[in-house]
Amino acid sequence: MANNIVIVGAQWGDEGKGKIVDILTEEADIIVRFQGGNNAGHTVIVDGEKFVFHLLPSGILHRGKTCIIGDGVVVDPEVLVAEIEVLEKNGKFDPAGLLISQNAHLIMPYHKTLDAARERLRGEGKIGTTKRGIGPAYEDKVSRCGIRCGDLLNESVFRSKLKSNLLFKNHYIETMHHGDGFEVYEIYNRYMGYADKIARHIQDTSLFLDKAIKANKKILFEGAQGTLLDIDHGTFPYVTSSNTVAGQAATGSGVGPTRLDRVLGVIKAYTTRVGEGPFPTELDGSDGEMLRGKGEEFGATTGRARRCGWFDGVAMSYAVRVNGLDGLIITKLDVLDSVKEIKICTEYSLDGKTITDLPTELDILKKCKPIYETMDGWDKPTTGIRTFEELPENAKKFISRIEELSGVKAFLISVGAGREASIKVVEPFG
Repeated sequence: MANNIVIVGAQWGDEGKGKIVDILTEEADIIVRFQGGNNAGHTVIVDGEKFVFHLLPSGILHRGKTCIIGDGVVVDPEVLVAEIEVLEKNGKFDPAGLLISQNAHLIMPYHKTLDAARERLRGEGKIGTTKRGIGPAYEDKVSRCGIRCGDLLNESVFRSKLKSNLLFKNHYIETMHHGDGFEVYEIYNRYMGYADKIARHIQDTSLFLDKAIKANKKILFEGAQGTLLDIDHGTFPYVTSSNTVAGQAATGSGVGPTRLDRVLGVIKAYTTRVGEGPFPTELDGSDGEMLRGKGEEFGATTGRARRCGWFDGVAMSYAVRVNGLDGLIITKLDVLDSVKEIKICTEYSLDGKTITDLPTELDILKKCKPIYETMDGWDKPTTGIRTFEELPENAKKFISRIEELSGVKAFLISVGAGREASIKVVEPFG
Protein backbone atom coordinates (compact mmCIF):
# COMPACT_ATOMS: atom_id res chain seq x y z
CA MET A 1 0.00 0.00 0.00
CA ALA A 2 1.36 3.42 -1.04
CA ASN A 3 -0.03 6.03 1.34
CA ASN A 4 2.25 8.94 0.45
CA ILE A 5 2.49 9.77 -3.24
CA VAL A 6 4.55 12.49 -4.92
CA ILE A 7 3.29 14.02 -8.18
CA VAL A 8 5.88 15.87 -10.28
CA GLY A 9 6.00 17.26 -13.79
CA ALA A 10 8.36 15.22 -15.95
CA GLN A 11 8.81 17.75 -18.78
CA TRP A 12 9.04 21.59 -18.84
CA GLY A 13 5.89 22.08 -16.77
CA ASP A 14 2.28 22.55 -17.95
CA GLU A 15 1.80 18.77 -18.07
CA GLY A 16 -1.69 18.85 -16.54
CA LYS A 17 -0.72 18.16 -12.93
CA GLY A 18 -3.66 20.21 -11.63
CA LYS A 19 -6.23 17.87 -13.12
CA ILE A 20 -4.31 14.80 -11.96
CA VAL A 21 -4.02 16.03 -8.37
CA ASP A 22 -7.72 16.93 -8.41
CA ILE A 23 -8.57 13.36 -9.51
CA LEU A 24 -6.29 11.64 -6.99
CA THR A 25 -7.57 13.87 -4.19
CA GLU A 26 -10.71 11.71 -4.15
CA GLU A 27 -8.62 9.00 -2.46
CA ALA A 28 -6.27 11.24 -0.46
CA ASP A 29 -6.77 12.81 2.96
CA ILE A 30 -4.15 15.56 2.64
CA ILE A 31 -2.70 17.46 -0.33
CA VAL A 32 0.62 19.29 0.07
CA ARG A 33 2.03 21.88 -2.34
CA PHE A 34 5.78 21.71 -1.71
CA GLN A 35 7.56 24.29 -3.93
CA GLY A 36 7.22 27.23 -6.32
CA GLY A 37 4.99 30.24 -6.10
CA ASN A 38 2.33 31.93 -8.16
CA ASN A 39 4.51 31.55 -11.24
CA ALA A 40 2.73 28.21 -11.57
CA GLY A 41 -0.85 27.83 -12.75
CA HIS A 42 -2.80 24.61 -12.24
CA THR A 43 -6.07 24.33 -14.16
CA VAL A 44 -8.95 22.19 -12.90
CA ILE A 45 -12.28 21.79 -14.70
CA VAL A 46 -15.21 20.57 -12.61
CA ASP A 47 -18.71 20.19 -14.08
CA GLY A 48 -17.67 22.38 -16.99
CA GLU A 49 -16.44 25.19 -14.70
CA LYS A 50 -12.79 26.19 -15.00
CA PHE A 51 -10.64 27.02 -11.98
CA VAL A 52 -7.02 28.19 -12.16
CA PHE A 53 -4.97 27.98 -8.97
CA HIS A 54 -1.58 29.65 -8.56
CA LEU A 55 -0.98 28.96 -4.87
CA LEU A 56 -3.84 26.89 -3.49
CA PRO A 57 -3.27 23.14 -3.87
CA SER A 58 -5.34 21.64 -6.68
CA GLY A 59 -7.29 19.49 -4.23
CA ILE A 60 -8.92 22.53 -2.62
CA LEU A 61 -12.21 21.91 -4.48
CA HIS A 62 -12.83 18.71 -2.50
CA ARG A 63 -14.56 19.21 0.84
CA GLY A 64 -13.32 17.30 3.84
CA LYS A 65 -9.69 17.34 2.66
CA THR A 66 -6.74 19.18 4.20
CA CYS A 67 -4.71 21.27 1.74
CA ILE A 68 -1.29 22.49 2.82
CA ILE A 69 0.97 25.19 1.44
CA GLY A 70 4.35 23.84 2.53
CA ASP A 71 7.67 25.27 3.69
CA GLY A 72 9.17 25.24 0.20
CA VAL A 73 6.54 27.53 -1.35
CA VAL A 74 6.98 31.30 -1.66
CA VAL A 75 3.65 32.96 -0.93
CA ASP A 76 2.27 36.16 -2.42
CA PRO A 77 -0.48 36.89 0.15
CA GLU A 78 -2.32 39.21 -2.24
CA VAL A 79 -2.71 36.36 -4.75
CA LEU A 80 -3.57 33.84 -2.05
CA VAL A 81 -6.29 36.02 -0.54
CA ALA A 82 -7.74 36.69 -4.01
CA GLU A 83 -7.93 32.95 -4.75
CA ILE A 84 -9.62 32.27 -1.43
CA GLU A 85 -12.17 35.04 -2.03
CA VAL A 86 -13.09 33.68 -5.46
CA LEU A 87 -13.83 30.26 -3.97
CA GLU A 88 -15.69 31.78 -1.03
CA LYS A 89 -18.00 33.67 -3.39
CA ASN A 90 -19.13 30.52 -5.17
CA GLY A 91 -19.32 28.48 -1.98
CA LYS A 92 -16.45 26.13 -2.81
CA PHE A 93 -13.98 27.06 -0.06
CA ASP A 94 -13.76 25.17 3.24
CA PRO A 95 -11.70 27.37 5.62
CA ALA A 96 -10.89 24.41 7.85
CA GLY A 97 -9.28 22.66 4.91
CA LEU A 98 -6.37 25.09 4.37
CA LEU A 99 -3.11 25.16 6.31
CA ILE A 100 -0.10 27.38 5.55
CA SER A 101 3.39 26.60 6.80
CA GLN A 102 4.75 29.17 9.21
CA ASN A 103 8.12 28.66 7.51
CA ALA A 104 6.96 29.46 3.96
CA HIS A 105 8.54 32.70 2.75
CA LEU A 106 6.55 35.75 1.68
CA ILE A 107 6.81 37.48 -1.67
CA MET A 108 7.08 41.21 -1.02
CA PRO A 109 6.34 44.14 -3.38
CA TYR A 110 10.04 44.87 -3.82
CA HIS A 111 10.62 41.32 -5.06
CA LYS A 112 8.31 41.97 -8.02
CA THR A 113 10.00 45.28 -8.81
CA LEU A 114 13.44 43.67 -8.78
CA ASP A 115 12.27 40.72 -10.87
CA ALA A 116 10.87 42.93 -13.63
CA ALA A 117 13.87 45.30 -13.59
CA ARG A 118 16.42 42.51 -13.93
CA GLU A 119 14.52 40.81 -16.75
CA ARG A 120 14.34 44.11 -18.60
CA LEU A 121 18.10 44.63 -18.26
CA ARG A 122 18.84 41.16 -19.63
CA GLY A 123 17.48 42.21 -23.03
CA GLU A 124 17.92 39.43 -25.58
CA GLY A 125 19.38 37.21 -22.87
CA LYS A 126 16.12 37.25 -20.88
CA ILE A 127 15.16 34.10 -19.03
CA GLY A 128 11.40 34.38 -19.53
CA THR A 129 10.51 34.93 -15.88
CA THR A 130 6.87 35.65 -15.02
CA LYS A 131 8.08 38.79 -13.16
CA ARG A 132 6.06 37.83 -10.09
CA GLY A 133 8.97 38.13 -7.66
CA ILE A 134 9.59 34.41 -7.27
CA GLY A 135 13.35 34.44 -7.87
CA PRO A 136 14.11 37.45 -5.63
CA ALA A 137 11.98 35.91 -2.85
CA TYR A 138 14.04 32.70 -3.00
CA GLU A 139 17.21 34.83 -3.07
CA ASP A 140 16.21 36.46 0.22
CA LYS A 141 15.51 33.02 1.66
CA VAL A 142 19.02 31.83 0.79
CA SER A 143 20.49 35.17 1.93
CA ARG A 144 18.72 34.68 5.26
CA CYS A 145 16.87 37.97 5.16
CA GLY A 146 13.50 36.70 3.96
CA ILE A 147 10.23 37.34 5.78
CA ARG A 148 8.15 34.26 6.54
CA CYS A 149 4.43 33.62 6.89
CA GLY A 150 4.87 33.05 10.60
CA ASP A 151 6.18 36.61 10.92
CA LEU A 152 2.71 37.88 10.03
CA LEU A 153 1.58 36.60 13.43
CA ASN A 154 3.87 39.03 15.27
CA GLU A 155 3.45 42.65 14.16
CA SER A 156 6.63 43.96 15.77
CA VAL A 157 8.77 41.19 14.27
CA PHE A 158 7.26 41.74 10.83
CA ARG A 159 7.77 45.51 11.01
CA SER A 160 11.37 45.16 12.20
CA LYS A 161 12.29 42.74 9.39
CA LEU A 162 10.53 44.89 6.80
CA LYS A 163 12.38 48.05 7.91
CA SER A 164 15.70 46.24 7.81
CA ASN A 165 15.08 44.89 4.32
CA LEU A 166 13.88 48.19 2.88
CA LEU A 167 17.10 49.95 3.90
CA PHE A 168 18.91 47.81 1.34
CA LYS A 169 16.14 47.17 -1.16
CA ASN A 170 15.23 50.84 -1.59
CA HIS A 171 18.86 51.84 -2.00
CA TYR A 172 19.36 49.16 -4.64
CA ILE A 173 16.17 49.97 -6.54
CA GLU A 174 16.82 53.71 -6.52
CA THR A 175 20.53 53.69 -7.37
CA MET A 176 20.88 50.65 -9.62
CA HIS A 177 17.51 50.64 -11.38
CA HIS A 178 16.54 54.32 -11.01
CA GLY A 179 13.14 53.31 -9.65
CA ASP A 180 11.02 54.44 -6.75
CA GLY A 181 11.54 52.92 -3.34
CA PHE A 182 8.85 51.67 -0.97
CA GLU A 183 7.36 53.14 2.22
CA VAL A 184 7.57 50.92 5.28
CA TYR A 185 4.11 51.67 6.60
CA GLU A 186 2.37 51.32 3.24
CA ILE A 187 3.64 47.72 2.96
CA TYR A 188 3.17 47.10 6.69
CA ASN A 189 -0.48 48.14 6.67
CA ARG A 190 -1.21 46.18 3.51
CA TYR A 191 0.38 42.98 4.81
CA MET A 192 -1.31 43.26 8.19
CA GLY A 193 -4.55 43.36 6.21
CA TYR A 194 -3.58 40.09 4.55
CA ALA A 195 -2.65 38.70 7.96
CA ASP A 196 -6.21 39.34 9.19
CA LYS A 197 -7.45 36.99 6.46
CA ILE A 198 -4.91 34.16 6.58
CA ALA A 199 -3.42 34.16 10.11
CA ARG A 200 -5.78 31.42 11.31
CA HIS A 201 -4.42 29.08 8.62
CA ILE A 202 -0.73 29.51 9.57
CA GLN A 203 0.85 26.80 11.73
CA ASP A 204 3.63 24.20 12.01
CA THR A 205 2.59 22.04 9.06
CA SER A 206 5.60 19.71 9.36
CA LEU A 207 4.34 18.65 12.79
CA PHE A 208 0.81 18.24 11.38
CA LEU A 209 2.11 15.98 8.60
CA ASP A 210 4.17 13.89 11.00
CA LYS A 211 1.06 13.15 13.06
CA ALA A 212 -0.93 12.41 9.90
CA ILE A 213 1.66 9.93 8.63
CA LYS A 214 1.70 8.14 11.98
CA ALA A 215 -2.10 7.93 11.72
CA ASN A 216 -1.76 6.27 8.27
CA LYS A 217 -3.44 9.12 6.40
CA LYS A 218 -3.11 9.20 2.62
CA ILE A 219 -1.05 12.19 1.50
CA LEU A 220 -0.56 13.59 -1.97
CA PHE A 221 2.52 15.80 -2.49
CA GLU A 222 1.94 18.23 -5.37
CA GLY A 223 4.81 19.79 -7.32
CA ALA A 224 4.68 22.80 -9.63
CA GLN A 225 6.51 23.42 -12.93
CA GLY A 226 8.49 20.45 -14.27
CA THR A 227 11.73 18.49 -13.95
CA LEU A 228 13.53 20.34 -16.74
CA LEU A 229 12.87 23.64 -14.97
CA ASP A 230 14.58 22.51 -11.76
CA ILE A 231 17.16 25.03 -10.49
CA ASP A 232 19.78 22.26 -10.11
CA HIS A 233 18.74 19.63 -12.64
CA GLY A 234 17.00 21.65 -15.37
CA THR A 235 18.19 23.49 -18.48
CA PHE A 236 20.01 26.17 -16.47
CA PRO A 237 19.77 29.19 -16.56
CA TYR A 238 16.38 28.86 -18.28
CA VAL A 239 14.81 27.33 -15.20
CA THR A 240 12.62 28.30 -12.27
CA SER A 241 13.99 29.36 -8.87
CA SER A 242 13.14 26.24 -6.88
CA ASN A 243 13.76 22.51 -6.95
CA THR A 244 10.95 20.90 -8.91
CA VAL A 245 12.12 17.27 -8.66
CA ALA A 246 10.69 14.68 -6.29
CA GLY A 247 13.40 15.14 -3.65
CA GLN A 248 11.94 18.56 -2.88
CA ALA A 249 8.72 16.92 -1.68
CA ALA A 250 10.56 15.99 1.52
CA THR A 251 12.40 19.26 2.18
CA GLY A 252 9.54 21.44 0.93
CA SER A 253 7.01 19.87 3.27
CA GLY A 254 9.10 18.98 6.31
CA VAL A 255 8.83 15.20 6.18
CA GLY A 256 11.65 12.69 5.93
CA PRO A 257 12.36 11.16 2.50
CA THR A 258 11.82 7.63 3.82
CA ARG A 259 8.17 8.55 4.42
CA LEU A 260 7.51 8.91 0.67
CA ASP A 261 6.14 5.71 -0.85
CA ARG A 262 5.73 6.39 -4.58
CA VAL A 263 6.71 9.00 -7.18
CA LEU A 264 4.61 9.50 -10.30
CA GLY A 265 5.66 11.75 -13.18
CA VAL A 266 3.10 13.58 -15.30
CA ILE A 267 3.86 13.87 -19.02
CA LYS A 268 1.94 15.06 -22.05
CA ALA A 269 1.61 12.81 -25.09
CA TYR A 270 3.73 15.49 -26.78
CA THR A 271 5.99 18.21 -25.34
CA THR A 272 5.57 21.92 -24.59
CA ARG A 273 7.68 24.67 -23.12
CA VAL A 274 6.98 28.26 -22.02
CA GLY A 275 9.73 30.86 -21.98
CA GLU A 276 13.24 30.81 -23.34
CA GLY A 277 15.78 28.01 -23.56
CA PRO A 278 16.64 24.97 -25.71
CA PHE A 279 13.84 22.66 -26.82
CA PRO A 280 15.13 19.89 -29.14
CA THR A 281 11.76 18.62 -30.45
CA GLU A 282 10.20 22.06 -30.97
CA LEU A 283 8.04 22.39 -34.10
CA ASP A 284 7.94 25.77 -35.83
CA GLY A 285 5.51 24.93 -38.65
CA SER A 286 1.98 23.63 -39.07
CA ASP A 287 2.47 20.60 -36.80
CA GLY A 288 3.39 22.88 -33.91
CA GLU A 289 0.41 25.12 -34.59
CA MET A 290 -1.83 22.05 -34.72
CA LEU A 291 -0.66 20.86 -31.30
CA ARG A 292 -1.01 24.35 -29.84
CA GLY A 293 -4.52 24.77 -31.21
CA LYS A 294 -5.90 21.35 -30.32
CA GLY A 295 -4.18 21.28 -26.95
CA GLU A 296 -5.15 24.88 -26.10
CA GLU A 297 -1.53 25.48 -25.21
CA PHE A 298 -1.54 28.86 -23.56
CA GLY A 299 -0.05 29.50 -20.10
CA ALA A 300 -2.50 29.40 -17.18
CA THR A 301 -0.48 32.07 -15.37
CA THR A 302 0.69 34.39 -18.16
CA GLY A 303 -1.49 33.49 -21.13
CA ARG A 304 1.67 33.11 -23.23
CA ALA A 305 1.52 30.72 -26.17
CA ARG A 306 3.45 27.56 -25.37
CA ARG A 307 6.11 26.24 -27.69
CA CYS A 308 5.05 22.79 -28.90
CA GLY A 309 6.89 19.71 -30.17
CA TRP A 310 6.76 15.94 -30.46
CA PHE A 311 7.25 13.67 -27.47
CA ASP A 312 10.86 13.65 -26.24
CA GLY A 313 11.89 10.21 -24.94
CA VAL A 314 15.43 11.35 -24.10
CA ALA A 315 14.15 14.09 -21.79
CA MET A 316 11.65 11.68 -20.28
CA SER A 317 14.35 9.12 -19.45
CA TYR A 318 16.27 11.86 -17.68
CA ALA A 319 13.17 12.75 -15.64
CA VAL A 320 12.71 9.10 -14.68
CA ARG A 321 16.30 9.01 -13.41
CA VAL A 322 16.49 12.24 -11.40
CA ASN A 323 13.04 11.78 -9.85
CA GLY A 324 13.24 8.02 -9.31
CA LEU A 325 9.84 7.69 -11.00
CA ASP A 326 7.77 4.64 -10.18
CA GLY A 327 5.20 5.34 -12.86
CA LEU A 328 3.87 7.75 -15.47
CA ILE A 329 0.66 9.67 -15.88
CA ILE A 330 0.06 10.54 -19.54
CA THR A 331 -2.13 13.55 -20.30
CA LYS A 332 -3.70 15.01 -23.44
CA LEU A 333 -3.66 11.76 -25.39
CA ASP A 334 -6.86 12.99 -27.07
CA VAL A 335 -4.98 15.90 -28.69
CA LEU A 336 -3.37 13.32 -31.00
CA ASP A 337 -6.67 11.63 -31.93
CA SER A 338 -6.77 12.91 -35.52
CA VAL A 339 -3.02 12.98 -36.22
CA LYS A 340 -2.15 10.61 -39.06
CA GLU A 341 1.53 10.13 -38.18
CA ILE A 342 2.91 10.64 -34.69
CA LYS A 343 6.59 11.10 -33.96
CA ILE A 344 8.55 10.13 -30.85
CA CYS A 345 12.10 11.32 -30.28
CA THR A 346 14.13 8.32 -29.11
CA GLU A 347 17.67 9.69 -29.43
CA TYR A 348 19.58 12.90 -30.18
CA SER A 349 22.14 13.54 -32.87
CA LEU A 350 25.09 15.59 -31.61
CA ASP A 351 27.96 16.46 -33.94
CA GLY A 352 27.35 13.33 -35.99
CA LYS A 353 27.09 11.04 -32.96
CA THR A 354 23.98 9.45 -31.48
CA ILE A 355 23.31 10.06 -27.78
CA THR A 356 20.54 8.79 -25.52
CA ASP A 357 21.29 10.81 -22.36
CA LEU A 358 20.11 14.41 -21.97
CA PRO A 359 22.99 16.92 -21.79
CA THR A 360 22.34 19.58 -19.15
CA GLU A 361 25.01 21.95 -20.55
CA LEU A 362 23.17 24.69 -22.42
CA ASP A 363 25.57 25.00 -25.36
CA ILE A 364 25.56 21.24 -25.95
CA LEU A 365 21.79 20.83 -25.68
CA LYS A 366 21.28 23.63 -28.19
CA LYS A 367 23.17 21.58 -30.78
CA CYS A 368 21.17 18.38 -30.23
CA LYS A 369 18.86 17.34 -33.05
CA PRO A 370 16.02 14.87 -32.45
CA ILE A 371 16.05 11.42 -34.03
CA TYR A 372 12.46 10.31 -34.52
CA GLU A 373 10.48 7.11 -34.76
CA THR A 374 7.23 7.51 -36.68
CA MET A 375 4.12 5.69 -35.56
CA ASP A 376 0.72 5.45 -37.21
CA GLY A 377 -1.99 7.47 -35.53
CA TRP A 378 -5.37 6.05 -34.53
CA ASP A 379 -7.69 8.62 -36.13
CA LYS A 380 -10.46 7.85 -33.61
CA PRO A 381 -11.80 9.88 -30.67
CA THR A 382 -10.59 8.74 -27.26
CA THR A 383 -12.38 11.30 -25.06
CA GLY A 384 -15.24 8.98 -24.16
CA ILE A 385 -13.06 5.94 -23.42
CA ARG A 386 -12.70 4.86 -19.79
CA THR A 387 -10.66 1.64 -19.93
CA PHE A 388 -7.29 0.85 -21.45
CA GLU A 389 -8.75 -2.09 -23.36
CA GLU A 390 -11.16 0.20 -25.22
CA LEU A 391 -8.37 2.39 -26.61
CA PRO A 392 -7.61 2.10 -30.35
CA GLU A 393 -4.84 -0.39 -31.03
CA ASN A 394 -2.40 2.27 -32.29
CA ALA A 395 -3.00 4.36 -29.16
CA LYS A 396 -2.06 1.32 -27.06
CA LYS A 397 1.09 0.87 -29.13
CA PHE A 398 1.99 4.52 -28.61
CA ILE A 399 1.61 4.21 -24.84
CA SER A 400 3.54 0.93 -24.80
CA ARG A 401 6.41 2.59 -26.66
CA ILE A 402 6.54 5.38 -24.09
CA GLU A 403 6.61 2.78 -21.30
CA GLU A 404 9.39 0.91 -23.11
CA LEU A 405 11.52 4.03 -23.50
CA SER A 406 11.02 5.12 -19.90
CA GLY A 407 11.23 1.73 -18.22
CA VAL A 408 8.16 2.45 -16.08
CA LYS A 409 4.44 1.78 -16.44
CA ALA A 410 1.62 4.20 -17.15
CA PHE A 411 -0.67 4.45 -14.10
CA LEU A 412 -3.22 6.90 -15.49
CA ILE A 413 -4.11 8.28 -18.93
CA SER A 414 -6.02 11.52 -19.42
CA VAL A 415 -8.20 11.83 -22.54
CA GLY A 416 -9.91 15.17 -21.92
CA ALA A 417 -10.10 18.22 -19.67
CA GLY A 418 -12.76 17.10 -17.18
CA ARG A 419 -12.31 14.90 -14.11
CA GLU A 420 -14.22 12.08 -15.73
CA ALA A 421 -12.06 11.94 -18.90
CA SER A 422 -9.48 9.59 -17.40
CA ILE A 423 -8.37 5.98 -17.70
CA LYS A 424 -6.93 4.35 -14.59
CA VAL A 425 -4.49 1.57 -15.51
CA VAL A 426 -2.80 0.99 -12.14
CA GLU A 427 -4.18 2.07 -8.76
CA PRO A 428 -1.87 4.92 -7.58
CA PHE A 429 -2.54 4.34 -3.87
CA GLY A 430 -2.54 0.56 -4.30
